[in-house]
Amino acid sequence: MKYVYARILVVDDDEVMRSFVVNTLRRMGIQSIETASDGINALRTMITFKPDLVLTDIHMQPMDGLDFVRQLRAHSNPVVNSMRVIFMSADASTGTLEEAMPLGTYGYIVKPPRLDNLQAKIEQALK
Repeated sequence: MKYVYARILVVDDDEVMRSFVVNTLRRMGIQSIETASDGINALRTMITFKPDLVLTDIHMQPMDGLDFVRQLRAHSNPVVNSMRVIFMSADASTGTLEEAMPLGTYGYIVKPPRLDNLQAKIEQALK
C-alpha cells in the first residue's frame, strides 16, 4: 500500500474526467495529487510538483499525451526522462495503442477508469 503516499499528476483536457480520476485516487487513499489540462501545463506542473507517477490522456490540445511523453523521454534530466507514466484514453484503437506503448509507459487504461484497474496499474508502476 506504499502507493497511498505517491505524488500523482493527472493530465486530461476534460475537467469532468480529471475530477473523476482525482476522486477515484482519493478513494484509494492517495492525497498528493495535482492536475493539468494538457501536456504543456503538465510539463510546467512537473517542475514544482515532482510527481512519482503521471496519468495522462492521449487526445488533448494543444499538446497531446503522446507528444507530452515524447518530451519527457527526450528531457536531459534523468528524473524527468524516466518518469513513470500510465496512459488513459477512451480510444482503445489498435493504431493509438501501437503509437502509445513504445513510449515506455506502465500501461494503458480505457476511460473512465475502474477503481480496481487503476489501483492495479498504479501498484504495478510504483513497485
